[in-house]
Amino acid sequence: MSTQAFTQGVQLGNGVHMPWLGLGVWKSKEGQEVINAVKTALQLGYRSIDTAAIYQNEEGVGQGLRESGVARDEIFVTTKVWNSDQGYESTLQAFEASRKRLGLETIDLYLVHWAKPATYRETWKALVHLYKEGHVRAIGVSNFQIHHLQHVIEDTGVVPAVNQVEYHPQLAQKELLAFTRENNIQLEAWSPLMQGNLDHPVLSQLAAKHGKSAAQIVLRWDIQNGVVTIPKSVTEHRIRENANIFDFELSAEDMSLVDSLNQNKRIGPDPDNVPF
Repeated sequence: MSTQAFTQGVQLGNGVHMPWLGLGVWKSKEGQEVINAVKTALQLGYRSIDTAAIYQNEEGVGQGLRESGVARDEIFVTTKVWNSDQGYESTLQAFEASRKRLGLETIDLYLVHWAKPATYRETWKALVHLYKEGHVRAIGVSNFQIHHLQHVIEDTGVVPAVNQVEYHPQLAQKELLAFTRENNIQLEAWSPLMQGNLDHPVLSQLAAKHGKSAAQIVLRWDIQNGVVTIPKSVTEHRIRENANIFDFELSAEDMSLVDSLNQNKRIGPDPDNVPF
């Protein structure tokens, strides 16, 4: 597969290019496991890596970036500020700590990890400051509902470039997706493969039709819905398979079949009741 497939992407609201497909490293163990996953992905052609302070693997991600041999300016790196570090000054400090662990001068995308009620609005102001100072190329949020997005836009006049949320066939988030499209916010899917719960007749039928896996069908559905996706894996086979989604297309009927699986069913926490 050519690297060109991996560089296909979307232009964010501020003009920065973000690839459609990235490697997520949630639960990838710090040290050799995450180093190898990042190196493998980059050597296969991936150009986007997504981590977070709470994953406790930023150092390994940084080492994997350096050992990959891929030029820094070819890679899109995302990390996030955790809830316990939220607030204006503490977010600025958390950013410096993440930047040091990653070994990077500039972060491509920095996100507020959750809309922690007492602090997310001040945290967003800190991200706006980091952006204006040129320390990050783009800023965004994660797990924000429509009302959270409205608040930070009203407070600062700055629209998040990205909203990374739980998004998969059983949680299609249609109202949120429509709002983000209307406001030029790029939706990004975490847990796109429903933590491996892909055993469904519709997905099996479409996989057989296209000669693909159920996972590849879901990831293709993401992209055709205009949603950036970051499947997590630490094995070369899966990392390679997850990327093999640029040589086929789902028909309108196929897309409707996947849409029909929606149950508004969450695997992760409710963003309006953050338990941490």
